[in-house]
Amino acid sequence: MRVDFNVPMKDGKILDDFRIKASLPTIEYLKKKGAIVILLAHIGDDGKESLKPVAIRLKKFLPEAHFIESSIFSDETKKIINDLKNGDVVLLENIRREEGEKKNSPSFARGISRYGDIYVNDAFSVSHRPHASIIGIVKCLPGYAGLQMIDEVDNLSKAFNPKHPFLFILGGSKFETKIPLIKKFLREADHVFIGGAIANDFFKGKGYEVGTSLVSEGMVQVKPFFKNKNLVLPIDVIANKGNTSRNVKPNEVLHDESIVDIGKDTVELLGGLIEKAAFILWNGPLGKYESGFGGSTEKILKLISKSKANSIVGGGDTVALITKLKLADKIGFVSTGGGATLDFLAKGTLPGIKALK
Repeated sequence: MRVDFNVPMKDGKILDDFRIKASLPTIEYLKKKGAIVILLAHIGDDGKESLKPVAIRLKKFLPEAHFIESSIFSDETKKIINDLKNGDVVLLENIRREEGEKKNSPSFARGISRYGDIYVNDAFSVSHRPHASIIGIVKCLPGYAGLQMIDEVDNLSKAFNPKHPFLFILGGSKFETKIPLIKKFLREADHVFIGGAIANDFFKGKGYEVGTSLVSEGMVQVKPFFKNKNLVLPIDVIANKGNTSRNVKPNEVLHDESIVDIGKDTVELLGGLIEKAAFILWNGPLGKYESGFGGSTEKILKLISKSKANSIVGGGDTVALITKLKLADKIGFVSTGGGATLDFLAKGTLPGIKALK
């Protein structure tokens, strides 16, 4: 079973275990059916980190879960797997330590497939990656979608036929990866609100001073978007320099300041749109959350949690805030995906989903 245990960590400690919890219903289901459940997962991009902290946290939910620290094809790993009994759960070490994983090596996929009889993909948030444990293994074993995967597809698909008024909120950075989404939802949503670092590209496109703010490299073509009446940009921002922050209009930022969040008037504006919306889709934080500027994102999350709209929220940082504020049960659906959620919304499928089909 492929899971996504790539959880946010700091100094060896897990900051948010939302993704671990999301995998539990499928693991429990398979256990009850008498399956031996072998979990494949990664942490970090380069394979250097260990899944040991994750295994310790997993044991809190599944005391019987084992962790195998040796490499995937070692004699020790083979022996432990051969000795497992029905209902046992074992987590293998970071699969990205194996060279064949990211290369989608057919021989590597065949190798891991020999440990199982069927394959279950419950890692929606990694299913935009054409890796061996996502697509290669399905050529070797019968493949199925896990319960979280089904939940993700069912809920995110609501964005393709939404109730109106439909509000789409897009934050975070990496403007170039989000252009298809902006184009798509400017056609389909009643309002598309742009926040986070992406908004800086729009301010720059208007000829405003953006100071030391995070912007995309090179020239970004935003001017065609300005003609669309559904586009909503921040009307004020928080500009920061050293220990000083001030609430200003977007065209009042100084050359040595950095835009770190949306301002109080923008929160009010967005609050009005949330109140009227029947369907809300949100991906990515509205401020520089990792540097302590998550105030507006928190306020907007609280407003959405009180609204009557059907709401879907995704993006790693935003999800971490939902957990911190204990709002998960007050949001319609919380997606485990970041890039995968964006890709699915733009294309309607992912390589990992196509492989199962």
